Amino acid sequence: MAKLFTNTHEWAEVDGKSVKVGISNYAAGELGDIVFVSLPSVGDKVSYGESFMEVESVKSVAEINAPVNGKIVAVNEDLDAAPELINQDAEGTWIVEVELDGDVPADLMSKEDYEKTIK
Repeated sequence: MAKLFTNTHEWAEVDGKSVKVGISNYAAGELGDIVFVSLPSVGDKVSYGESFMEVESVKSVAEINAPVNGKIVAVNEDLDAAPELINQDAEGTWIVEVELDGDVPADLMSKEDYEKTIK
């Protein structure tokens, strides 16, 4: 499963109708030390491109946008006690899992294409 990226620095790992969502290493680096993740609730609906949660760092608060349309089916509760897991491995730490509603948006990028946008 390849990760696909948004131009707002989220990633989506698609496996059939299951999509794990997180933020890019670049976003985590820009944020600095993450101190809090406002996890949404299981059952919440998310819409592509719309903010559905926040990640707070010592420097700022960042809105996280949904990379797909769907419904949240799981949240990474480990982040309640250890939000710094995102700093340690942002692209290996999922934040929520979404049940995909419809198709994967066509404008999501491969890792290679995403990296060209942040250079």
